[in-house]
Amino acid sequence: MKSTRNFSQAGKESVQLESRKMSRDSSVRYSENFIYNSRGVKLFTCTWLPDSTKIKALVFFCHGYGVECSEYMKGTAIRLARAGFAVFGLDYEGHGKSDGLQCYIKSFSNVVDDCVDYFKTIREREEYREKARFLLGESMGGAVALRVHRKEPNDWNGAVLVAPMVKIAEEVKPPAIVISILTKLCTVFPTWKIVPIRDIIDTGFKDPLKREEMRSSPYIYQDKPRLRSALELMNASLDLEQRLNEVTLPFIVLHGEADVVTDIEVSKTLYRTASSFDKTLKTYPSMWHALLFGEPENNIDLVISDIVAWLNERSPDTESNASSPTLLTHSHLSLIDHNTKKEDLQI
Repeated sequence: MKSTRNFSQAGKESVQLESRKMSRDSSVRYSENFIYNSRGVKLFTCTWLPDSTKIKALVFFCHGYGVECSEYMKGTAIRLARAGFAVFGLDYEGHGKSDGLQCYIKSFSNVVDDCVDYFKTIREREEYREKARFLLGESMGGAVALRVHRKEPNDWNGAVLVAPMVKIAEEVKPPAIVISILTKLCTVFPTWKIVPIRDIIDTGFKDPLKREEMRSSPYIYQDKPRLRSALELMNASLDLEQRLNEVTLPFIVLHGEADVVTDIEVSKTLYRTASSFDKTLKTYPSMWHALLFGEPENNIDLVISDIVAWLNERSPDTESNASSPTLLTHSHLSLIDHNTKKEDLQI
C-alpha cells in the first residue's frame, strides 16, 4: 500500500491511500483508493480500466441509496470497461466502505459536492483531459447526477439515468401535515430509523439469487431510512421536480415497466420536460427497479448493451483531434443534423 499527498480545492491537505487489486477479468484493471473530502471524511473510490483497449470516454458512477460501487456496480463497470470505457466509482459518506454513520444523509448537497470534487480530480488528470465524460446515475444516483450537471452545466457530454429518483409520485407523496411533523422531529432526532417504507430489496430486485446476495452483503443498508435522510431525499426530489426544464445535457433514461420503487411516469415526465436537444427514453416490459443488478443476467446484458450503444454514439472518435470534450462532439452535431432533417420531413 502506498500513500500520496495532494490538496483539495478547498485548500485542505488530503491524503490518498491506494491499493491495487487484480480483476477476475483479465481484460480489466481494477484499483481501490481512499480519499478525504473537504469535510475531512474518508471516502472509498474504485476504478475499472480497459487493460488493452484505447479508452473511448470516462464514465462516473452515482450509486443509489443504501448501496455502494465496488460490489453492487461491479458487473456494470466490468461490462463498460470491456467496451472501452474508463469507469470511476465513489461511495458516498455513510455508504459502502466510506466513513460516516451508515446511510445517514445529513445533506444531499454534501453528496453532490463530494461527487463534483472527486470527479473533477479525475477529469483534470493529463491522460483524461481530452476524453469525453459521462455520468451514470441509478435511482437516487440519478438525482445526484442531475444535480452534478446543474453545478457544472457545460462540463459533461451526457448522462445515463437508470430508474432515476427525480420526482415524487403524487400517490406516495406524504401529506403536508406529515411532512411538517417529520421536519420538526428531525431537528431533535435526525438519525432515528423511523420512516416506514416497503422493503426495497424485495420489491426492487427481480432475481431471487440477487436478493440473497444483497442481503448477505455487509455494505448494503437494510434498515428503515433515518429521519433526516428521508427528508433530504424528499427535498432533493421536490427540487428536481420543479427544475426539470433546466436539464440540458444529452441523456438516456432507462426504466423497467414493472418498477414499483421509482415511478416510470416520472421518467416520462423528465423526458418530456427536459430542455436537452438529445434525449432518449428506453423502457423494458416486465423488468423491475434494479436494472443493472437485480434482473436475470440476460436482462442485464440487454440493458448494458443499450447503454454501451448510446455511449458509443456520443463518444468522440478516438482517432479524431477534437479540441475539447466539453464542447459538442462530432457525434452530437450529427445527431442534431439528423433530428433537424427528421423534423423537416415531418413538416
